[in-house]
Amino acid sequence: MHIWAHRGCSQMYPENTLTAFKKAAEIDGLTGIELDIQLTKDGHLVVFHDETIDRTTDGGGELRQYTLSELKKLRIDAGGGKQEKIPAMEEVFDMLQGKMKQGLKMNIELKNSVFPYEGMEQKIIDMVHQYGLQNNVIYSSFSALSLERIRQLDSETEIGILDTKVSDCLYKLKGGCGADALHPFWRGMNLPKEKLLGYPVRAWLTGHLYPERPTGTKLDLTFLEKQGITDVFLNEPERYLEGLRYGST
Repeated sequence: MHIWAHRGCSQMYPENTLTAFKKAAEIDGLTGIELDIQLTKDGHLVVFHDETIDRTTDGGGELRQYTLSELKKLRIDAGGGKQEKIPAMEEVFDMLQGKMKQGLKMNIELKNSVFPYEGMEQKIIDMVHQYGLQNNVIYSSFSALSLERIRQLDSETEIGILDTKVSDCLYKLKGGCGADALHPFWRGMNLPKEKLLGYPVRAWLTGHLYPERPTGTKLDLTFLEKQGITDVFLNEPERYLEGLRYGST
């Protein structure tokens, strides 16, 4: 089973922040880091999950209505008087490119199902190539049309199609969106494992996010593997890899 950090180490640190990504990159045995991108009002790529900024920042409204400089003024409470900022995509690559060139993967989800951000595919492809990280990145989206654009822009890159049920992922994939992998909800495994052979099946979960308290429970990864799941995006990847040496902090 391949383990990914979902929005970084998002149970112990604020999701999709530089600290959450830094802590994830320090975990030995981690396959990669998953994150989400959107476009600002002035056309910058930023790392953020929700289409609105209310849940995790001290601001309000739709992210797309803010410029990058305006978003940088917002605060994300990190506890103990500490604060985080919404990271620009360049900041994340600047911090992680060394680890990525050593083998760490990154799953970039294009958050364009609610608002179809025009030109986002070209911007992220160009940036990934500028950093020379095209062999370390996987693109995913709920939008098959967006993934078609990614495939047109980079015929060699790896793409994962998102949906709730694995059957719907497979339907989109075979419909020609250009995807290589299936990214279903972990409870949406409604096809027998035999129908999924040959495809990476990277399951996403919901679960508790910072600042919610950890539940102390762990998933049975062996059970998920028997269903055909090859990878999982986890909020607490460190708990599942705790038998390995934890990197320096």
